[in-house]
Amino acid sequence: MADEPLVLGIETSCDETGVGIVRGTTLLADAIASSVDEHARFGGVVPEVASRAHLEAMVPTIQRALKDAGVSARDLDGIAVTAGPGLAGALLVGVSAAKAYAYALGKPLYGVNHLASHICVDQLEHGALPEPTMALLVSGGHSSLLLSTDITSDVRPMGATIDDAAGEAFDKIARVLNLGFPGGPVIDRYAKEGDPKAISFPRGLTGPRDPAYDFSFSGLKTSVARWIEAKRAAGEEVPVRDVAASFQEAVVDVLTRKAVRACKDQGVDHLMIGGGVAANSRLRVLAQERCEAAGIRLRVPRPKLCTDNGAMVAALGAEMVARGRSASDWDLSADSSLPVTDPHVPGHSQTHDHVHEVSKENLYS
Repeated sequence: MADEPLVLGIETSCDETGVGIVRGTTLLADAIASSVDEHARFGGVVPEVASRAHLEAMVPTIQRALKDAGVSARDLDGIAVTAGPGLAGALLVGVSAAKAYAYALGKPLYGVNHLASHICVDQLEHGALPEPTMALLVSGGHSSLLLSTDITSDVRPMGATIDDAAGEAFDKIARVLNLGFPGGPVIDRYAKEGDPKAISFPRGLTGPRDPAYDFSFSGLKTSVARWIEAKRAAGEEVPVRDVAASFQEAVVDVLTRKAVRACKDQGVDHLMIGGGVAANSRLRVLAQERCEAAGIRLRVPRPKLCTDNGAMVAALGAEMVARGRSASDWDLSADSSLPVTDPHVPGHSQTHDHVHEVSKENLYS
């Protein structure tokens, strides 16, 4: 285990300041500072608020992760950071911090892809990823089906959302139901006490001529909102639990149906589900049922590793080091639309001298 790469990962793509430390595929620390409460009164994430929160939380969170892991910054073999996709300002805070620490410590820097990190984090839970692996990533900003044959260099998009992401739809329906923000956890909680068959909501892009692997939740969101408005206009009580359960069922039905279909069509016998919505209890149950029926092995990390965190970035960074991928250059910048086909941002040269005079007598010596 001591010969495996020790990597610190920084994640700031949205409203979570995450710092993780892994050795190979072993998680040593996963420190998170969330600004979700600061966004709640706005009903969604405010980019400027998120960026300022990252600035305040960065150094304390890194220090906490190092302490939790019981390691010194000098012992690190590399520093990984989410370079994109995500909120531009938030990403810049993480990238700047990672560059500063890597420069001062004389360590290689790895700018990695947020979506690829969500796939790689499963290695901390279930061991090395099979190659190939089909991944269903569902969060507030993404609903994607991805085929990974090499998590460090070959991730292929199979399908994506054409409008609202699944997590975004959860947030919007929760707001219509006056359940607060974020919507995913609260709808999951109310749905457990409701009837998923009470209301027949539409399943987007499931017709015979629709794209096989793409998603659309805008129509579903509108249908649910209009149903609620009609009830209120008629002076009737809205059955919140039944609405939550029926809406949730419509979302997870489409997600799991398309994911299993993609596995069958591509001849892949492993499905990994990641992203914040992967913490949804009904999604996990239905995915397991459908995967078992199709002879597909399902891999889903524990809920804490599904949401944005530094551990997933560190996991992908460690894989980059282990496979000898080139480090990023010092001109690494944030890319809010970094494509998933770029699991990491390699440097232009094959050799990287990250040792600088300041690192010889830095604060960590």
